[in-house]
Amino acid sequence: MRRFIAVLLLSACAAVPKPVESVSAAPQSPRVESDDATSSDAWRAPPSTVLIREEREFHNGDIRLAGTLILPENQSNLGAVVVFHGAASPLRTSPLYAHLVETLPSLGIAVFLFDRRGSGASGGVREGASFDDLADDGLAAIELLRQDRRIDADRIGVWGLSQGGWLAVLAATRSPHVKYAVSISAPMVTPDVQMMFSSTNMLRVFGYSQADITQMREIRAAVDTYMRGRSDRETAQRAVDAARTKPWFRYLYMGETVSDRAVSGWRREIEHDPMVTLERVRTPLLILYGATDPVVPVETSVARLTAVTLERQNIELGVIANADHHMQIGIEPRILLDPDHDDEARPEAPEYFAVLTNWLTTHGIAGRSNQTTPQ
Repeated sequence: MRRFIAVLLLSACAAVPKPVESVSAAPQSPRVESDDATSSDAWRAPPSTVLIREEREFHNGDIRLAGTLILPENQSNLGAVVVFHGAASPLRTSPLYAHLVETLPSLGIAVFLFDRRGSGASGGVREGASFDDLADDGLAAIELLRQDRRIDADRIGVWGLSQGGWLAVLAATRSPHVKYAVSISAPMVTPDVQMMFSSTNMLRVFGYSQADITQMREIRAAVDTYMRGRSDRETAQRAVDAARTKPWFRYLYMGETVSDRAVSGWRREIEHDPMVTLERVRTPLLILYGATDPVVPVETSVARLTAVTLERQNIELGVIANADHHMQIGIEPRILLDPDHDDEARPEAPEYFAVLTNWLTTHGIAGRSNQTTPQ
């Protein structure tokens, strides 16, 4: 839900997997044959798909990263997906990613989740890391999976939502080992345009006046104009100083001090037009939006994409009815946009699940795993 953009390089070092627990898609108690069996045991049956989880460590350069590989037990020739993080969901345990674990392994697709650098069990620090660095982390995970004999290296791809959606798209342009990409709710406008859209909607939802909205937009414009080299830093700082004590300032997602554009990560991001990157994608790419998303300008993004998808058969575009930024349905905008609820989202739109699984099946990613004999 924050800033979006990345450019990718590849550097990886795989480590030996450390298997942990074996779990089923639904919790399962030991079978009890005695007369003392509880009532729930009486109607419990073993699931068709039993999941195993393997803890992995891998490296992107000197950054140590920690992840979990989830895959169906005793199967091989699996597809796989590496999950890129939403900005507010850096941990592999985030509810945002649970639906992938619950859905894809039964289709013959392993899921690889990892903690973003600087979070959870992963090393490094997030602050100062470029989107290039974050994208490289995901590509290092792909190199790890390519060494796993249970996984078909020609069916490894990436999935990402929001900021992660752009990391997924960019990964597809930077490594031939990304065989498909799924991008959810990633805007097809520059980050400054997206943040202006999002911040405006936040203030509207939380009941601020038009005067407050106008001042907020002036502040964002002043900072972005400086970052683009068309104004000076002092002018931008004065605009920020005039509003940093306002109760709505938190919804701008900017610091109280305007950084030097020569070293500003925000300046690097807003200079990138995502459509230029999209032109280089040659692998199958699914791009989905929610029809009721206040975070990214869906209508503008779809308009920009339509001309491209008419000419490019590898790109499929869809807008999911009634879904919001996180593919949820019926969540109040005040909850969706409240920073205090950032990492509570869990996709639930049936149409999203249907489109995703159909696309994966149609493109040969799902449904081709082989049963193996347990050792």
